[in-house]
Amino acid sequence: MTSLAPAVVAAGSDGSVWQVIFSFDNYTELLPLVRNSLWAAAILGVVGGLFGTFVIMRDLPFAVHGISELSFAGAAAALLLGSSVITGSIIGSLLAAAILGALGTRARDRNSVIGVLMPFGLGLGVLFLSLYQGRAANKFGLLTGQIVAVDQTQLSDLAVAAGVALLALIVMWRPLTFASVDPEVAEARGVPVRLLAPVFMIALGIAVAISIQVVGALLVLALLCTPAAAAIRVTASPFWVPVLSTLFALTATLGGILLALGSRIPISPYVTTLSFAIYLLCRLAGRVRSRHGWSSRTHHAGPA
Repeated sequence: MTSLAPAVVAAGSDGSVWQVIFSFDNYTELLPLVRNSLWAAAILGVVGGLFGTFVIMRDLPFAVHGISELSFAGAAAALLLGSSVITGSIIGSLLAAAILGALGTRARDRNSVIGVLMPFGLGLGVLFLSLYQGRAANKFGLLTGQIVAVDQTQLSDLAVAAGVALLALIVMWRPLTFASVDPEVAEARGVPVRLLAPVFMIALGIAVAISIQVVGALLVLALLCTPAAAAIRVTASPFWVPVLSTLFALTATLGGILLALGSRIPISPYVTTLSFAIYLLCRLAGRVRSRHGWSSRTHHAGPA
């Protein structure tokens, strides 16, 4: 910490701190280098926006965080072994999702298991990273995200994984919505509620694993929770919630990369800040809307 202080003071004295945070020097030359990264961010924005709708609906933000810790451990193990980080991340996520999915809708048991998995996964990941002798940026990126030169192979792998997760979500969209809103009635009407829970958790595990590539394991909720939470603040429509959630997630991911491109700061602060700003705006808009609706109802009710 003390070694950083002189650098911060020196940077602050000449105003260069802002150039570290927002620097657009040589921006046009840098932009073509992250074309694949922008495509990857767009894919992750769609995945985060759509899955986030059910994460909020089924009250699973804590589960997302738990899955991300084992996903981080899997990615760190892959980094140590020199194999695909995405593959390792997905394996870790699927393992956690399978454990949580087997618990079904028992929230108390699920939260207890998540509380056990989170420190274990984080500790295991830190162990693997401490044994890794490669670039420090690779370690840091797993936790907080980073802009990387995504090659065509990595982009293809990401697209395939996202396609599998989205296809599974689309197939079970209607029964999953019914089971999320009223599981007892859905089960009484023949909806396979007990089967949907583990299947959705496995698909969610894939979504968490690929989302870590942008925002990192520690901040994955900014992509799989915040956009949907913001959308629900302004509408209750089953159509507009996923649409707005996806638009908000796309804004955060693409905007985060475009803002971080010219700086030396990881992408995650930009993504999380944009997501949080969108949430605050939607919360404010929802409050204004509810007050307007209340005042309108009062105005019409008065003369009656």
